[in-house]
Amino acid sequence: MATTNWWKEFRKVALYFLVVVGLGAFFGYALEALAAAAMLLVVYWLNQLRRVSDWMRRPDIEPPEARGLWGEFFDSIYRLQRHDREERDRLQTAVSYLRDSLAALKDAAVLIDPSANIEWSNAAAQQLLGLQYPRDRGQAIVNLLRVPNFSAYFTAGDYQEPLLIESPLDANVQLQVEVTAFGRGSRLMFCRDVTREQQLEKMRRDFVANVSHELRTPLTVISGYLLTLMDTDLGREARLQQPMLQMQQQAERMETLLRDLLWLSQIEAAEGREERRTMDMRELVGEVREFALGAYPDRVIRTELLTERAVEGNYKHLYSAVSNLVINALKYSDGDVDIEWSDREDACCLSVRDYGPGIDAVHLPRLTERFYRVDKSRSQGTGGTGLGLAIVKHVLAGHHARLEIESEVGVGSTFRCVFPHSQD
Repeated sequence: MATTNWWKEFRKVALYFLVVVGLGAFFGYALEALAAAAMLLVVYWLNQLRRVSDWMRRPDIEPPEARGLWGEFFDSIYRLQRHDREERDRLQTAVSYLRDSLAALKDAAVLIDPSANIEWSNAAAQQLLGLQYPRDRGQAIVNLLRVPNFSAYFTAGDYQEPLLIESPLDANVQLQVEVTAFGRGSRLMFCRDVTREQQLEKMRRDFVANVSHELRTPLTVISGYLLTLMDTDLGREARLQQPMLQMQQQAERMETLLRDLLWLSQIEAAEGREERRTMDMRELVGEVREFALGAYPDRVIRTELLTERAVEGNYKHLYSAVSNLVINALKYSDGDVDIEWSDREDACCLSVRDYGPGIDAVHLPRLTERFYRVDKSRSQGTGGTGLGLAIVKHVLAGHHARLEIESEVGVGSTFRCVFPHSQD
């Protein structure tokens, strides 16, 4: 259709020039007639362009009336304008709905433009953060929210994990900040009051630590008297030897459980305050290997150290995590164990691999839960407490690292500690 109209317009212009030039030649002024015709056509087109320009300055009025190609041109622009208005109205409706929804939230919501300036905030942002809209519109968020760690967290651009901060209005209020990037550099920040959750979590940690500590004394007394009884004539009686041996094993298992609980509580209590230094992971792996071979002298532990990259962290905590993985591999498998320290493009990895029975995939998501066991009967037989992987996960989280688990039934398992280079 467009091609036909163009040819039709071309034919009209050609016919126009032929007629004018023909009349001019009839009177002996062919060139003058051609120049005049071209001038009139230019004036006509300039007038049409003027009408377009006047219309574009007032797009709310109807398009100018015209025939032929210019009429189609005006109609096309009008259709595009109408489509743009409808699209703009639709987007404005969506934005208004989003803002109304965010305004109704009890959590603070702040819309931040690509220049890190506040574009909009809801009423909860005033209650939790002290921000006021529209007064603070156009102000830099890092200038108004002067809270330790927030500026570094916001400018780093890594929002995979939320940030815990104190409210700028009340130091006793704990806030959890989550930032989502969207559009072309814009960000949406949510801030939630988690004071109650933090208090409950602290109460839980204190309860576990206190109970574990208080149970150690009576358990030590029981174990001491039990050992004394086993050395007496009463303990040597055949009918009592098996019950006393089981009592001793369970007492030792309880001591191990309390020790792990206390260690996990210490790690949680020291989170963010532990001493850190640059550690040679190759040296740490060697020390863990010697310790494990002392407990399992008849086993083979191979190490492959493929990188010299160090890690910034707490030695005791990382030693605990790595030794837990190695001891678990020795406990739950009968074959060799491989330890590898390697370097990827974006992270360093410490892998502990065993060639045991493997773990069904259904259990993998829950392996790091406290007291979760794949095989409870076997764990009791090996002295497992169900806290080892929970300790590993917590230690790695404190070092901005993560635990990856791969396992295949009948083949074996690989536990991998991944340390991103950005966190070295």
